[in-house]
This record gives sequence, C-alpha cells and structure tokens, in this order.
Amino acid sequence: MSGGGLFTFRGRVSPVAEAAVGAAAALVLLAVWEACARTGLVAPQFLPAPSRVVTAFWGMLKDQNLLWHSGVSIARVWTAFLLAAVMAIPIGILMSSYRIVGAALEPVVDFIRYLPVPALVPLSIIWFGVDETTKIFLLWLGTFFQLVLLVADDMRRVPQEYVEVARTVGANSWHVMKDVALRSMGPSLLDNLRITLGWCWTYLIIAEIVAANSGIGYLIWTARRFVKTPEVMAGVFVIGLIGLVTDQLLRLAHRRLFPYL
Repeated sequence: MSGGGLFTFRGRVSPVAEAAVGAAAALVLLAVWEACARTGLVAPQFLPAPSRVVTAFWGMLKDQNLLWHSGVSIARVWTAFLLAAVMAIPIGILMSSYRIVGAALEPVVDFIRYLPVPALVPLSIIWFGVDETTKIFLLWLGTFFQLVLLVADDMRRVPQEYVEVARTVGANSWHVMKDVALRSMGPSLLDNLRITLGWCWTYLIIAEIVAANSGIGYLIWTARRFVKTPEVMAGVFVIGLIGLVTDQLLRLAHRRLFPYL
C-alpha cells in the first residue's frame, strides 16, 4: 500500500503515508497559529504563540517536575480506567445476556451516566475526603457508566446465528460466552476501551483540582490562577500528547490482535 489511496473513496494507504499526512496537517496548523499570534490578531494572554508554549513546556520540565506530575496523572487515570473496565465488562455482558440483570440495572446506569461529574464533586468529598480516593472515584465515575452500556451493546450485537450454531454442536452457556461471544465482540470491545480511556483523561482536570498538590491538572489549575496561559497550554499539550501516544499503542494492539479486520 502507498499513498495512492488518499484521494480514493474508502481508499487504503500505508501507515507511513497516514503518519506523513498527519504530521503535515499539524505543521500547517502550528504555522497558522504562530502567524496569528505574532501578527497580533489574538492577544497573547488568550492565545500565546506555539514558540512561547514550547518555552513554557521546557521551563515546566526543568523547574516544576513536569515528568513526575505526568507520571502521577497517568497512574491515576490508568487506575481508575482499569477499575472501571474490570467492573464494566462483566456487568455489561450480564446485562445483555440475562434480561433480569439488564432490566434491573439499565435504568440506574442510564440515570447516573447523565449526571455531570462536576456536580458530584461535593458529594465525593463528603464520602471520601480529599485524598487520593476522591480523585480515582471522579475519574472512575466519568468512565464506568458509559463503558458498561457500550459493553452491553457490543454483546448485543453478537449475531444470534453464532449462538445458535454453538448450541447446535452442544456448547453450554459458558462455552458460548467464552468461545463465541467474547471472540466476536473482541474488536469492538477494544475500540470502546480505547474511546473510554480518552474520556477518562477528559475528567483529569476536575479530579485534580480537588485539594491536589500533584498531577498535570494541578499544574494547569495553578497556572490559571496567575494567568500563565503558556503554562496552561503546555499542560494541555502534555495531556494531548499522552493521549495520542496511548491511542496509537492501542490501535497497534488492535491491529496485532485482530489482523483479519
């Protein structure tokens, strides 16, 4: 495959060509941004030039232990995400497989998932205090209830014909679940895990403004108090960079695990 399919409807191109296009688009965007900032189209306290953001990023690396704060945030996000995934996958499968479970849990899950996470910050502080548990809980809260419904939908989309064929050859419920349903829903399940991991990162700022003294969200929130827009944007850039790298690793895992897609 080469870059010949870039202008073809549903064309296929090589990963190298896709990466080159992505890098070129990012460079163009940065050039436009730099030009807008340098020509004064936007006041620098609202939109500093990328070069100033890079300078702020370097200063945060040297003087504010940015790498350590990033490690703290990554640990919080992955702890909350893995906790949500471990709970949501079996519950979502059961909700879709047994109607009594689905009928009992779906209204509750639907109700809670529409509640805005920031509105639950005071309650989470009352329940868990202001230590690490509150931050993990807020990240988990923003992920679990969305993921459980996505897993239930994945399970629901397993073709009934697959289940009937497995039953015909004598498979019991456990084997249908393990050898048919999980294998069939695997690709979409991994995609949904990748998507909800991104959602988990979006709640980081909310989680790390709750009496925090560490994490990228804490650095961003502290810089906001002093209107240090370059530092704020450097922190946001770090979150985006971590998300981009994680997403690409999960995409690679998806290609390796399901090469037939």
